[in-house]
Amino acid sequence: MKLKNILIVVKDIEKSQRFYHDLFGLEMLVDNDGNMVLSEGLCLQDEKIWKQFLGANVTSKNNASELYFEESDIEAFVEKLEHYYPDVQYVNRLMTHSWGQKVVRFYDPDGNLIEVGTSM
Repeated sequence: MKLKNILIVVKDIEKSQRFYHDLFGLEMLVDNDGNMVLSEGLCLQDEKIWKQFLGANVTSKNNASELYFEESDIEAFVEKLEHYYPDVQYVNRLMTHSWGQKVVRFYDPDGNLIEVGTSM
C-alpha cells in the first residue's frame, strides 16, 4: 500500500487552485466539479462537499497538520509570496532554525498551514 494523495478542504476551489499554482507551480490534472487533483498529489475539495460527506463543520486554522515544501532559493520564494499575496497571514516570517534550516510558515486562503523550508 502507498499514500496516493493529500486532500485539503477549501471554500473557493478556483481561488485555491490559483494560489497553489502561483506559489508552487502545481498544475491542475483533474477537475471533477468540486474535487480537483493538482500535480504533486495535492487534492482540493469544495467545503460544501466535505461537509456533506462528514456531516460536520470544517475548522479553519486547526493547526493539526501542515503542507511542507522545500525550496533552495527561499528568499526568492518569500519575495514571490509577498508579491502575489501581500495579505498572507504568517505563523512565522523567514527564520533560521538552530540546525541551519531556513523556514517560513503561513496559512493558505482557507487556513491550511504551509511550511516552506530549505532542504536539510
